[in-house]
Amino acid sequence: MKKNKHKIIALLLTIGVLSTSCESYLEEENNTALSVENIDGAIYGQMVNTIYERARETSTYYTSDLYYALEDLGTDIITRSSPITGTDELNDYVKLNSQNWAIGVYWDNQYRIIASANTVINAAEADISGLDDADKNTGVAEAKFFRAMSYFQLVENYGGVPLVLNQITTAQTEFTRASEEQVYAQIINDLNEALPVLDQNPAKYGKVSKDAVRHLLSKVLLTRGYKSFAGATDFADAAALAETVIANHDLVGAFENLVSIDNQRNSEVIFSYLFGNNSVSRGWGNSRHMKYQFRFYDYPGLFKSVQGLGTMPTPFYYSLFEDDDERAEATFARVLYANEDDTVTKGDVTMNIMVGDTAMYFPKTAWSQAAIDAVPYAVINPGTYFTNDGVTNTHFPKFKKFDDPSVPFTQPDQPSQGERDMVMMRSGEAYLIAAEAYLGDSDPVTAAARLTTLRSRAGLITPVLPTEVDLDFILDERARELTGEVNRWMDLKRTGKLIERTLEHNPHAKLNNALNAKNLLRPIPQREIDNSQGTITQNPL
Repeated sequence: MKKNKHKIIALLLTIGVLSTSCESYLEEENNTALSVENIDGAIYGQMVNTIYERARETSTYYTSDLYYALEDLGTDIITRSSPITGTDELNDYVKLNSQNWAIGVYWDNQYRIIASANTVINAAEADISGLDDADKNTGVAEAKFFRAMSYFQLVENYGGVPLVLNQITTAQTEFTRASEEQVYAQIINDLNEALPVLDQNPAKYGKVSKDAVRHLLSKVLLTRGYKSFAGATDFADAAALAETVIANHDLVGAFENLVSIDNQRNSEVIFSYLFGNNSVSRGWGNSRHMKYQFRFYDYPGLFKSVQGLGTMPTPFYYSLFEDDDERAEATFARVLYANEDDTVTKGDVTMNIMVGDTAMYFPKTAWSQAAIDAVPYAVINPGTYFTNDGVTNTHFPKFKKFDDPSVPFTQPDQPSQGERDMVMMRSGEAYLIAAEAYLGDSDPVTAAARLTTLRSRAGLITPVLPTEVDLDFILDERARELTGEVNRWMDLKRTGKLIERTLEHNPHAKLNNALNAKNLLRPIPQREIDNSQGTITQNPL
């Protein structure tokens, strides 16, 4: 038997070191030689922080073809950045199978977090010198939060999965899949046990709080509310939890201020992963600033500042924004301004582009060719985002919501070095969870009120009518508010809209028309089935 052959799930936790952003959770110290039998309070704290480290790194650290692939690719609002030809496994659902690398990495990442959480939970059963009960119990609660979050990702992507609830210290091969209902019960149990233990306002920024648990639990109950094994009060309970979060986290007054790099730690934030400008403590770095970018720097007047990850918003996404929706201007740029002097020749005319001039423009309505030829900058008309213009194959309004301008240009297979906090939960989403839960609980009046409040922050002052509220309205609103922040694939799956909306609005998926009901679950990685000698069974392929 070859070494590592039977590492089906992350089996062992190496006690690592975590330091996060400019507010570290602990001092750096190498403790890789220690075992759980001889730890003290300080090492226990480092074990807890290792969970944060693993969760943070799996949120941002991939290679070029894995970034966020199982979060938004292959949905109605995000597609691959390439001409509308050919096929793709993840975005187009063509021949997606159990050998797909991203499918396997995602599974591994979640079980690595679970392994770290299990080690902390089991270690807390022993007497640990220098550790009081309050800190021990808080560590266990934090571990259960992360374990629940990972199992939520797993169960929605793969269906029922092995429930591993204790530290594994020897190689094992026999694992069986629990049912989805059993996994949900465990997730909810973990969160209910964590909630009363954690602080409402932790002393260290970035630590899990009561509201982080409430927010996750509200989404879990909302999702279970659609299932055959739903609890009778799931929608009502989800709404109540979201309302508590809303009451504790005021919306930032303007969406532009919400996403400003100068206002990262604001009233709306519930939970973030921290990075910062310390090259050691930030790890790989926050890579969100690389989302939804094209090779704009190949056009005159623009230099390399950020590389894209191979995905782009669909034309449908851009069509969702009304003219007076302030989120549009704060989220993406239709005008790119020159950051270097250059010249451009159109026909027989040579024109100058100076720093600060318009270098590229994406009008909402198409320009005539004569108008395009008369200006020095590139003009990309709607309807031509996938048309090769002789410079790039695809081009689209540049996403700027996560801009991190001080970060150097890096390739996707290199540390991204992003310094911004990665906001994972905020009350803007709590309003949307509440609205969807009220709709599920047959209360469109309150759902409309929550949507009206959220939209008014974006400058949309016309009240939403209860008769307007349906799942498509809410999903459109989630796209405008949350693109790049939450798992769009899980949103569409939860609401039963993945197939319908993706085939209608994702041009590559529509071309290949391969998405069907079997794709509501990802394939179980084949190596997990092989290494378990068949005790882990496969989803329908």
